[in-house]
Amino acid sequence: MEVCISDLFDLQKITDSGQCFRVAPLPGGTYRFITGGNVLYIRKVAEETYEVSCDQDTWEQIWSPYFDLARNYQDIRKAIPAEDPFLALAAQTGAGIRILRQDPWEMLVTFIISQRKSIPAIRSVVELLSERYGSKIRTPSETLYTFPTASQLKDVHPEDYIACKAGYRAPYLCDAVRQVLSGSLDLEGIASLSDEELITALEGVKGVGIKVANCVALFAYGRTACAPVDTWIKKIIRQEYQGQNPFDRYGDSAGIMQQYFFYYAQNHKAETA
Repeated sequence: MEVCISDLFDLQKITDSGQCFRVAPLPGGTYRFITGGNVLYIRKVAEETYEVSCDQDTWEQIWSPYFDLARNYQDIRKAIPAEDPFLALAAQTGAGIRILRQDPWEMLVTFIISQRKSIPAIRSVVELLSERYGSKIRTPSETLYTFPTASQLKDVHPEDYIACKAGYRAPYLCDAVRQVLSGSLDLEGIASLSDEELITALEGVKGVGIKVANCVALFAYGRTACAPVDTWIKKIIRQEYQGQNPFDRYGDSAGIMQQYFFYYAQNHKAETA
């Protein structure tokens, strides 16, 4: 099936944006995405036209929300004021990135793992966990594994996480599983909270600080006013904004602007070192 995407949309930039660790570029310009038990193969075939491996209902119900296609990113870029030239440059560089709406449990576990790890290392741990504890999915071309649910991880011990290269984060992952299975952290229920209350609820998990909580809020709950600040963003704030947080002025678009900053930093490392 073919779909039309008329707004800014770049599969490679989304892959490299540091928010999604299971997307895979495949031969022939195809990209594979996995969310829950759903697998999508997508390929650009013409300007604004993409070939997708799902039917219309699945595209509209699963993948269109996943890619945040109801939001106009062109308008967001146009709203960047002239007095913020660095952001304009970063947004131009990152044009086509979108804030993916991902599974809250997967994002909680993934961003606990992400602390002090490179993107390739995060991907490696996530794939090991999926292969060892997730459910098998067969597509016409390959066998894949879902990201394991909390129930699938209930009997996993710290040493098992360490064997998957999670390192010191192992007890944090055990606590996340325990809290979700006991109901002390209701990942569906907290979706109705304000941004501040949502962050506080997520910080109740061991090893989840303000940065990880903001990542989960942004990439799982679509809270685009949340702008995670990691070492890359701190360098930009120090070097380009005299240490003053630039995100406050952007309101509900702050998290999108953060992604432009992060992508720029990752692709211009010498300039932001």
